[in-house]
Amino acid sequence: MDVGIIIGEATPNTWDRWRHVSQLIERLGFHSLFRSDHYFNGKQKDAIDVYLSFVLTAEVTERIRFGPLVTPVTFREPVNVGRMAQQLDALSGGRFVMGLGAGWYPDEHEIYGVDFPAPPERYDRLEEAIALMKELWYSESGTFEGAYYRIRGTNSKPHPPAGRPPILIGGTGPKRTLRIVAEHGHEWNATPMDPADYAKANEALERHCADVDRDPSEIRRSMLIFATIGPDGDQEAKALERFLDMMAPEGSGITLEDAIAAGHGPWRGSVEQLVDHIGRLRDLGLDEVVFEHFCTEEDTIPEWIAADVKPALEAL
Repeated sequence: MDVGIIIGEATPNTWDRWRHVSQLIERLGFHSLFRSDHYFNGKQKDAIDVYLSFVLTAEVTERIRFGPLVTPVTFREPVNVGRMAQQLDALSGGRFVMGLGAGWYPDEHEIYGVDFPAPPERYDRLEEAIALMKELWYSESGTFEGAYYRIRGTNSKPHPPAGRPPILIGGTGPKRTLRIVAEHGHEWNATPMDPADYAKANEALERHCADVDRDPSEIRRSMLIFATIGPDGDQEAKALERFLDMMAPEGSGITLEDAIAAGHGPWRGSVEQLVDHIGRLRDLGLDEVVFEHFCTEEDTIPEWIAADVKPALEAL
């Protein structure tokens, strides 16, 4: 089992802090470092651009893979995302992961004036965006004509090798999301799920793979887990406070009970319970678990995870 870290919007972000976190996560031996691609989530805080930050990560690290978890198709034209992705692939020597999704958070779209179409259109756009990027990356005369996007004769260099950058699809929708994973994904990243629901999602993915004549074992599987864990009660309480602050809409508050009732409660428990939980997911095919680092102004929790949690998970 690989173990990764994601930085979301729980803590204000700065360039110095992001440089430090990038180097820290590599030094501690984590497999991946992701960022959620939001203008904000919950309350608006200091932030740095996601794709610019990946240039810095490519420069100050040598081993870890990194990328957005995930970029919504609504924010940027896919030709721009695709061109940035191929440059980041070249800069990092193939460590960049192209994480994509249909988008889900209407508030940031409303506040920033970005269109937020109904789900069917967003999924249609996602499929078109992936097809366009593949033409952009691999063709010397890239041509794509869709209902929403088009290119006509691109030769966007440097062309990455086949299979790079790997395409990660985020989400758990059994009809459209997992179909797109089966057709295009090198990796599927699930939002937090219990083993019973994860088993059902895997079965749905395998049915889609059968429909498109693809071996499901080709698809890497990862999961985001909001675990408000730490080496002591004070650190756990701080992580929980940051999680709830991230989940609360602008100008409001939210309790743990509110988050649980809305189906967005964090994972809480002992290290032994966590290892058992992830072990059951591993038995269902999970390859990597990605923990959110909520308190980026200090290193206590990732250092503790690296020392006391990661070895047990890697041994699964």
